[in-house]
Amino acid sequence: MKPALYPLEKPPTMTTKKIGDVILDVKNISLRFGGVKALTDISFNVKEHEIRAIIGPNGAGKSSMLNCINGVYTPSEGSITFRGKTFDHMNSRQVAEMGVARTFQNLALFKGMSVIDNIMTGRNLKIKSNLLMQALRIGPAEREEIRHREYVEHIIDFLEIQAYRKTPVGQLPYGLQKRVDLGRALAMEPQVLLLDEPMAGMNVEEKQDMCRFILDVNDEFGTTIVLIEHDMGVVMDISDRVVVLDYGKKIGDGSPDEVRNNEDVISAYLGTSH
Repeated sequence: MKPALYPLEKPPTMTTKKIGDVILDVKNISLRFGGVKALTDISFNVKEHEIRAIIGPNGAGKSSMLNCINGVYTPSEGSITFRGKTFDHMNSRQVAEMGVARTFQNLALFKGMSVIDNIMTGRNLKIKSNLLMQALRIGPAEREEIRHREYVEHIIDFLEIQAYRKTPVGQLPYGLQKRVDLGRALAMEPQVLLLDEPMAGMNVEEKQDMCRFILDVNDEFGTTIVLIEHDMGVVMDISDRVVVLDYGKKIGDGSPDEVRNNEDVISAYLGTSH
């Protein structure tokens, strides 16, 4: 059963993490733009409740891989299986309705809107009332909005941004804006959360906070996470398994220790040891 959203009091920390069966299976994905190959025959899987990292140098195809998973790009070849159902292609709305949420490397928040209203946009797929009823806020529409706003308030508590709930997002420091971006994705109640460089541009303290939130989302909500991140210290500390791309090809896949000691990875990404 899906865990309830973060309650008012923090639940006890889970002591044993249980990794489940494969929830997302990527098979032989290739992606071409004209004559340019962005991805070539990439296969890997993601298990329920794990943190699965995708790493590689700039231009390795990491964001392109996430774009294939969440329907932004249509793969030239291959298939993606989510919870046992196989697709050659899904559009972004279908992916979101199935329970896959995404944050992006470049923030796409509504800078003039408040924190709470930005996070409320993540509830869009959950709203059942039609546009007219929402505009008039009558009957069921008003009660539904109240329920959604209560849900969003719990997310704000979880992310520790209560003091900024009515502040326009454009007035917030960059690290807090990234937190709001995460909150908007969480508002979709995702089964799988795709994070594209959630710590890019952050200082050390902000990275520590974001790591804590990612681990809490994974442990306490039971959300499966697929993470792109350049900070190797972060990747090795919080990931269960790591897949490594280089020039659009997979060159490594395994536990952080296995990847750390993989000669191809050392040569291509970490730098050749001397």
